[in-house]
Amino acid sequence: ACELLPDETTLDLAPVSHPLQPAFMARQSVLRLRPDLTLRPYDDRYLDEVRYVLVVRYVGLAYNSQRCWSFLTTIRQGGKCVRLRQGDYAQETVFGDDPVAMAKRWEDEGAARLHLVDLDGAKAGEPRNQEVVGKIAEALSIPCQLGGGIRTEATIRQLLEDVGVGRVIVGTQALKQPDWFQSMAEQFPDRVCLGLDARDSMVATEGWLDVSATSAMELAERFVGVPLGAVIYTNIANDGMMQGVDPGTLNDLKTLADMGLPVIASGGVTTLEDVRRLYDIHRQQPNLVGAIIGRAIYEGTIDLAKAHAVTRD
Repeated sequence: ACELLPDETTLDLAPVSHPLQPAFMARQSVLRLRPDLTLRPYDDRYLDEVRYVLVVRYVGLAYNSQRCWSFLTTIRQGGKCVRLRQGDYAQETVFGDDPVAMAKRWEDEGAARLHLVDLDGAKAGEPRNQEVVGKIAEALSIPCQLGGGIRTEATIRQLLEDVGVGRVIVGTQALKQPDWFQSMAEQFPDRVCLGLDARDSMVATEGWLDVSATSAMELAERFVGVPLGAVIYTNIANDGMMQGVDPGTLNDLKTLADMGLPVIASGGVTTLEDVRRLYDIHRQQPNLVGAIIGRAIYEGTIDLAKAHAVTRD
């Protein structure tokens, strides 16, 4: 429930309870849902891409928070901002050596959520950049999500409770131990995401270094009905290549969304036309809740303000 304050466009959210999680905690930060409406949530981690409807009392407005979209910066050894091509560690481009400053830049330009990948952690099988991730989370008012080497309950708890990220992304262990992954998603509802990385439609693991015999769709279907934060689907062939999102990947995204899963597109988002194609799917199937944009914002082929404009009705 929200209440309109006199002579202001800022709203204060009262604590809200939800059957899948405890009441929102008291953290004052601003979440912009549309140009003419600013909400001040108690915990913005749950109000970005999660599947709730915020009702504004006295105004008669219901807003589905799935409309927010996500943007990417990547952390590697030494805390640098880098991007790989098709997950190849030998093909990296360094875009900066101050990830906190870079994160602030994307927040200032309008990112709704920051997507972080610990590439060192993905390769090693355990997170390696918690210190710099913690600094980023502390410096920002928007929520962060982190993937890379997250394979134990202790790691999940540390990242959520101590490091300060809003959501964690699990890939390898979801394939190897699906029952464990489901139990983690149920223990931390809406805060554990499935990292679904595919090469030739088959799930890739171990930092994309290995390809399994399990199809991406088969693994995703295993978790229908589980309270996931999101399914982050990456076609590795597109990732970092600046060649756009191919029709097959668009079809895969729609198939995942049709399962009822909250889906975020990742890999290959290169131009505003890619954003338009993705948002066209969202209009038909609202379970496609966002897109991660990486190399394109670093190289300037997508301007975040213009990308936001595309996603406004």
